[in-house]
Amino acid sequence: MAVFVARRLLYVVPVLLAVSLLTFLIASLLPGDLAYVILGDQATPEKVEALRHDMGLDQPIWWRYLSWLGHVIQGDFGRSFRTGQTVLQAVAERVPVSIELMLFAELIGLAIGVPLAIACAARAGGAFDRLMTGTAFAALSVPSFLAAILLIYFFAVELRWLPATGYVPFTEEPLANLRFFVLPALTLGLAEWPGIMRVLRSDMIATLQEDYIALAKAKGLKPSRILFVHALKPSSLTLVTVTGINIGRLIGGTLIVESIFALPGIGRLLVGAIYTRDLIILQGVVLLVACGFVIVNFVVDMLYAVLDPRIRHGHA
Repeated sequence: MAVFVARRLLYVVPVLLAVSLLTFLIASLLPGDLAYVILGDQATPEKVEALRHDMGLDQPIWWRYLSWLGHVIQGDFGRSFRTGQTVLQAVAERVPVSIELMLFAELIGLAIGVPLAIACAARAGGAFDRLMTGTAFAALSVPSFLAAILLIYFFAVELRWLPATGYVPFTEEPLANLRFFVLPALTLGLAEWPGIMRVLRSDMIATLQEDYIALAKAKGLKPSRILFVHALKPSSLTLVTVTGINIGRLIGGTLIVESIFALPGIGRLLVGAIYTRDLIILQGVVLLVACGFVIVNFVVDMLYAVLDPRIRHGHA
């Protein structure tokens, strides 16, 4: 296992370097002069030139990248020129909101997708299976912003069961906090369950055709035991990978959902940085989010190897 982990780490390091380079280039090559953004359009050329020199903006781009990367490696991601807050402080304040939203959404996706997948696999080709497969295809075509608007209309405007916008920390009012998260998490979760259901359904149908399942049936084991004990675990390998990939999709989804529901998470911080052209925050948040995605995929790889030992030895 140690060799497998070391080999995967060797893949992660160049990926992180590539991510840092792309992040730096995207933020650096955006139109507009950062010195003018900070000082305003009325600033004199002398002040602009002095600030450009202080910030190293008059240096070659490769030098600026290496300098920026050196600070990042030491934990210095920069400081917002609008609020004075460091990138790490801004992210630390907002990341609990985004993590709570993503976990809540993933749980909703799994709670809907896994039981439906098992039920469809047990009745493969039947009316229920065809109905749910068609529903999953239809659900995949609904964009998150449309689902958010419909949920707000029915549950917040018409029925008045849940708040449309707002946020209360969990440590202050736990129940109120969960009420604010229901609609945003449901919006993301409704986009997640079709993928989970389709992947697990396909794997379970293939598993149920294995010889050892036929042997279990011949021994007279209960159908529920065959499904949940003998078929579900070996069918869950792909589901682990899909769940990890879903984290990346959820990070992207939070950009829209947090803005719609006014949740003070990473997505809203990023959108705010784009609107205010706060490039330091933009650069740092994008890099941290990308690194988080890479780390999640690394953890998924480890889980995959734990569930299937053949992968550790390069046989699968």
